[in-house]
Amino acid sequence: MTFGTFPPIDLRSDTITQPDDAMRSAMARAEVGDNVIDTDPTIRELEDRAADVLATASALWTPSGTMANLIALSVHLRRGDRFLATRGAHVLTNELGSAAWLAGGMPEPLEHDAGPGRPTPATVRAAAGTRSGPYYVLRTTLLCLENTHNAAGGAITPPDEHAQLVAAARDVGLNVHLDGARLWNAAAALGLPPAALTVGVDTVSACFSKGLGAPVGSVVAGSAEFVDEARRVRQMLGGGVRQGGVLAAACLVALDRVGELTEDHEKATTLATGLAELGWSVSKPQTNIVLAAVPDVRLTLESLRELGVLALPMAGKVRFVLHRDVTGEDVDEALRRIKEGGR
Repeated sequence: MTFGTFPPIDLRSDTITQPDDAMRSAMARAEVGDNVIDTDPTIRELEDRAADVLATASALWTPSGTMANLIALSVHLRRGDRFLATRGAHVLTNELGSAAWLAGGMPEPLEHDAGPGRPTPATVRAAAGTRSGPYYVLRTTLLCLENTHNAAGGAITPPDEHAQLVAAARDVGLNVHLDGARLWNAAAALGLPPAALTVGVDTVSACFSKGLGAPVGSVVAGSAEFVDEARRVRQMLGGGVRQGGVLAAACLVALDRVGELTEDHEKATTLATGLAELGWSVSKPQTNIVLAAVPDVRLTLESLRELGVLALPMAGKVRFVLHRDVTGEDVDEALRRIKEGGR
């Protein structure tokens, strides 16, 4: 595939990566079983390891992060319950309204008044309101956090602020779900184990096909009781795959690669610095996502595409995502094309 005379440099997402030979080999060798009737041994191995890494009692493999989040919200919410999430959160803007349509929750966005991707504890407390009152008052029961925050440019919530937000939720009687689709990036950037960023939450989701290179798969984790119920909801949603060990094997390989994510972060910094030098308005990336403010997003994306540089819109900006299948030389070449194309 080429665009004009240029071979493509694909910066649309860290989900477009291809499994390498080592991952494909692990998939081919995977021990499998019927994961609905019995238990697929490789999926079980992944679930046990993920629960350990995330510091939860149990974990459940799901085909996608969207399903993982929907399962968590479906277990946490009763129909008509209100839940809080940061403005632009994936559960609000990128999951096709399933939190309301299928989980039955009434979403309430919170502003990023503590910094990109995170509200202040005071905002959480104020938005939650009171649990007392007449029966017809809307009931708020859940806080959804996202780390890293996609629409905020891969922004990190550090452990101290995470703890304060969880404490604020507890103060007003809320459960807490953490959308950790790119939790691995936050952990790698901070030089901390992922468990340092899940402290106090009731449930957490994490994705293996973003950044880590697996073709399919996420987990949703929490207490043993939660996972028992989550397994039933997964089956309702059609997520009860059979010999899924061939996919879980790729996720196990992916878990060994969390430390390599810092290379993507370095490439993102190089890209952002180069774009800024060319006059683009970009935010300094904390992880692997670069957001650029441009006068016309559609026109800019079309111009980039003509240069063979692929990106996507996000939060009214152009989003570039660095990943393991893009090299440092690719980043330099993308900047060269953009510079030449701007003349």
